[in-house]
Amino acid sequence: MLPKIQVFSKQKVFAPYKIAALINTVAEQGIPSDVVLQGTQLDITHINDLTTLTSIRQYIDACDNVIAASADAATAFQVGRRLHLSAYGVYGHGLMSSSTLRDFFDFSVTYQALATPAVRFNWREEADVAVWVFFDTYGHLITQRAREFLIRQQMAQQMTHLLDTAGEGCRPIKALFAFPDAGDKAIYEQFLGCECVFDCPVSELHYPPSTLSQVPQFANRLTHASLRDACDRLMRQTNAHSGVTGEVHQMLRLTPEQFPTMEQIASQMHITTRTLRRKLEAEGTDYGTILDGVRGSLAMEYLQTTKMSTEDIAVKVGFSDGSNFRRAFKRWTGKTTRQMRYGGL
Repeated sequence: MLPKIQVFSKQKVFAPYKIAALINTVAEQGIPSDVVLQGTQLDITHINDLTTLTSIRQYIDACDNVIAASADAATAFQVGRRLHLSAYGVYGHGLMSSSTLRDFFDFSVTYQALATPAVRFNWREEADVAVWVFFDTYGHLITQRAREFLIRQQMAQQMTHLLDTAGEGCRPIKALFAFPDAGDKAIYEQFLGCECVFDCPVSELHYPPSTLSQVPQFANRLTHASLRDACDRLMRQTNAHSGVTGEVHQMLRLTPEQFPTMEQIASQMHITTRTLRRKLEAEGTDYGTILDGVRGSLAMEYLQTTKMSTEDIAVKVGFSDGSNFRRAFKRWTGKTTRQMRYGGL
């Protein structure tokens, strides 16, 4: 079963790394960034801004623009090959540190909601094959051409991620596509390096069963456990924070030490400060409450997972001195910083 997490197509919770990869790919074909970003409410300055958050809908719209601009038939595969695991933060490093590729497959499915999931996927094991299965989650919202583009890209991503993790020998043996051959089968087989079959009931990528027992190049049990915990926290935050509250929460978490003001966040969202305040009030919260929540959660993570001093943590979460931070932490959590770090009551 797919993980039970709902990520709405218009919810802005993802860094723009996929849009950046798309822009860089088609720039080599002479398609400028303003064409790619038309109608997305984004420009190249947003893509280069570390605080920018984007939605799945914006990425799909950018793909539609690229298709309309007559991008090369190989574009989706080229984008997928650019999206290495290093672009995915804790999710990507969690995958690379998996104990075996079976663990990699499980981890990838469990936490896929952290990776701008325009296409959802699962996997299954059969007697003679390990199979990635791809699902058309937003089919009712997108064109057939965009649907096919996203499936091609996702297959190339899965292959790239396994190559990043297990090396050049880890390649698929067959790919199935739930749409017809458009006369460019040779491009599919060139990029995937395997037999490609069209007009199938589902889209799948097949690997030999021995793949599952392979040990990743950077396998590390302790690192993987820590990163899994971090992904669990991010998943809970994605579940708990939706709407405008979720967007503000994510923007604040991306910029510790220099939290953006309410005015800066409103500008990033292309609305007035007054409108942002009204939207937050409608969701039962305000900027100060969200900021305190982010500061508190970051402080707990630092206390429980690092050896940073209380003074350094205070600076990290926006306090000029440790005493004010310690008082605020007790107010947020009901515990002292020492109790949080050492498990005291």
